[in-house]
Amino acid sequence: MFNIERWQEIFETLSKNKLRTFLTGLSVASGIFILVILLGFSSGIENGVTSEFQQDATNKIYVRTRRTTKGYKGLNPGRNINLKDEDFTSVTGKYDDQLEYRSAGYSVWGGQVVYKNQTGNYRVQGVLPDNQFIENSDIGTGRYINQSDVNESKKVAVIGPKVKLDLFKDEDPIGKDIAVFGINFKVVGVYYDPGGEREEGSVFLPLTTVQTSFNAGDRIRDMAFTVKMSKNFDEAVELSKNLSQSIEADIKEKHIIAPNDLAAVRVDNTLEEAQKIYSLVDTIKAVFWFIGIGTIIAGIVGVGNIMIIIVKERTKEIGIRKALGAVPMSIVGMILQEAIFVTMFSGLFGLVAGLGVLELVGPQIDSPFIKFPQVDFTTAITTVFILVIAGAAAGFIPAYRAAKIKPIIALRDE
Repeated sequence: MFNIERWQEIFETLSKNKLRTFLTGLSVASGIFILVILLGFSSGIENGVTSEFQQDATNKIYVRTRRTTKGYKGLNPGRNINLKDEDFTSVTGKYDDQLEYRSAGYSVWGGQVVYKNQTGNYRVQGVLPDNQFIENSDIGTGRYINQSDVNESKKVAVIGPKVKLDLFKDEDPIGKDIAVFGINFKVVGVYYDPGGEREEGSVFLPLTTVQTSFNAGDRIRDMAFTVKMSKNFDEAVELSKNLSQSIEADIKEKHIIAPNDLAAVRVDNTLEEAQKIYSLVDTIKAVFWFIGIGTIIAGIVGVGNIMIIIVKERTKEIGIRKALGAVPMSIVGMILQEAIFVTMFSGLFGLVAGLGVLELVGPQIDSPFIKFPQVDFTTAITTVFILVIAGAAAGFIPAYRAAKIKPIIALRDE
């Protein structure tokens, strides 16, 4: 039942020591404020990392080759290792049951692309149909490269939004011809990539068409695969790691490359990298929680201290109350109510302040690794609930001691 006299008494008690009450409340509020800010930024880091990995398939294995740096079996270092169609066929055939999507690629950097009187230089890539899923690309209009385009070496192209904007402006590009190094290709689709503008400035052509049109023969520059995911993330990482190592070993054996030559064959495993990054994010979140909770505990200790002081100052008053018939539970309730009030009011103030700062500052942060820092509603409410319990715990010991004071001893207190 609401007791206005009890609340008047609480406010009167707290107002007698305004500075002490203010500093105690400030320590609690600052603890919640710091915790909310830290949790918000840990969420922002997680969002940023997740966004970065969404640019390509998370379970991607990417293979490319360079020059050898070590001599091996009588061959000198400095040999340029060129992948070929047969390498791609060999890998996909050997590991077919472990692969989900697969594509070989041949890239032409700075390819000159012309439409009417508009000209631009873009990355021109010969790919296979599965590349769409490996790159997490969506089709805005038209279609992507299909198997028929590859089989028949059709002169068709899929362009990104940046290429569309630069060359076609507001014109619909579907069905129009663009010239790539003077060779005409018909635009059949416009793709969109979660990586944004950085990934949307490419022109995709059928791999076989690129090899024929640009005298590449049967050479390819890279191979990309996605691994079939298992239900257990750690198992999927282990499978992907083993598969990466096996592919690397096969290529080195075929092209006579030293096993310890780390530069000649590069196999990047995004799933393994994802595990490392997410583990780091979890560690950062744990550290943030530790710092935030430590700050809150410091504030709660302050609440406990102020309650001890209040009980000490009101010892004679408590003795009089007990002498007049006050039961121990009423004494405990009085002290706990003060502790909970200070804790809850200060905590809510810190919570609102923290959420307000995140709301104002969050949209202004322009970083690929921190996106939309925020604290979800459930976490915020849980924090307040824990804070109230902690406040009650901080006030209970002084309250219990106060309830145990004998009236005759309390009345002798000076």
